[in-house]
Amino acid sequence: MENNVKTALITDSACDLSDEQLARYNIRMIPLRIVCRDAEYRDRFELSQDQIYDMMDTELPKTSLPHPEDIHAAYTQLIGDGYTDVIHICISAAMSGTWNMVRVLTEEYKDRLNIRVVDSKTLSAGLGTMVLAAARALEEGADPDTAVQAAQKVRSSQLGMFVIRTLEYLRKGGRIGLVEGVLGNLLQIKPIIFVNNEGIYETLAKARGYKAAVEQMIQEAVKRFGKKKIDLSIVHGQAPEDAQTLLEKLKQVLNVAGSIIAPVSPVLAIHSGRGLLGIIAYTVDK
Repeated sequence: MENNVKTALITDSACDLSDEQLARYNIRMIPLRIVCRDAEYRDRFELSQDQIYDMMDTELPKTSLPHPEDIHAAYTQLIGDGYTDVIHICISAAMSGTWNMVRVLTEEYKDRLNIRVVDSKTLSAGLGTMVLAAARALEEGADPDTAVQAAQKVRSSQLGMFVIRTLEYLRKGGRIGLVEGVLGNLLQIKPIIFVNNEGIYETLAKARGYKAAVEQMIQEAVKRFGKKKIDLSIVHGQAPEDAQTLLEKLKQVLNVAGSIIAPVSPVLAIHSGRGLLGIIAYTVDK
């Protein structure tokens, strides 16, 4: 890599990376917004993972795109800090207007920065692991285009799926995607929802009851990855003990090279509610 290339990595708060991970790789995070009846918050910066569930007991906030000024401030800072290149990896464009907004707003900086705005076609730890792959590639001396390819390689083998206790929040938030919204409540049919290749929610399988759906999700992971070596993320909605139990079960049936447990960000919790359990995994080189 040429010595005069200095590359910044940006994502948004739907990545579900921890503050420690962001700091470790100097990843900048643009917050999405949470709009309530009487106030507006920057996701994760002004509202924590636990606070959002308490808020949802009394009202269902709406989610919104980042503040344009937050994007402008980030890019102005990068220019001031002497960066030449930017990789900006966004939440799925099929679920949010963030990617398009960033693409439009950053046009004015293209005479001073080489900018790559990437549609991850996913979210949560699916997005986060792509960002980490790009960060590691940059740390190892890769050029920006190669770092983007490293992120896209992760996405190419990735399966991101989850089970939620109710579809109510996805439906109200308009994020239901291709998931059947009228499954029999009386029969307690729960869909295992996955993010398809276009970055849209779709039903992967169904089970009767939440616990059976979680078990079915484990079987879907085994069916997809077999004995291949994988990187594994478990995400949860205020259910850390259940997430730990799920991780231990998966370690018994999958070839797990590395794993993390992460709470979903407030902006994602609004669309899923308490009790979400998700599995995000991708194959790693031997």
